[in-house]
Amino acid sequence: MNQTSYTGYEYREITVPESHASLCMDSYPCFGWQPDPNKPTPAMASSFSAKGRQRQPWVTLAFRRERAIANRPELTRLQRHFDSCIGELASLEKARRSRPAAAAWGLALAGTAFMAGSTFAAVAQPPIVWLCILLAIPGFAGWIGPYFLYQAVLRRESARIAPLMEQKYDEIHEVCEKGSRLLY
Repeated sequence: MNQTSYTGYEYREITVPESHASLCMDSYPCFGWQPDPNKPTPAMASSFSAKGRQRQPWVTLAFRRERAIANRPELTRLQRHFDSCIGELASLEKARRSRPAAAAWGLALAGTAFMAGSTFAAVAQPPIVWLCILLAIPGFAGWIGPYFLYQAVLRRESARIAPLMEQKYDEIHEVCEKGSRLLY
């Protein structure tokens, strides 16, 4: 009679930004997790928000590992550290774009306020043409300038955040090395 031994597994599904999917697929084996062969390839979650705007696509990754794995508590601690680093990377990426967007929206709002003032000057009785022209110039600049302001602030924020992101990638590398040493 042919006997096969039973191997118990624990399962985990994670949803990560598509930009971090390869990093997770490469790093989770360092904590004893293997891609679950019973699940299909990573499915991409909806990449559109309820309002129809495109947002960052997310993928769901399925993993499994043996329940009787050695050094399980330490591997779990390292895995949680890895997960927090991935979350911090996503936060840094979001922060890199939020300040430029806020600056651009602020300038656009100021331009709109100047255009409103220009419009009120034009429809006043009697029309104040010189004030209309005077307010329209910064109004148009406030409508044209946000694109250039966004690009400039994005470059500055990218330069400021790049070293922080590199530190996080180095930290992830160290955590994965520690996990690999515990496994092998």
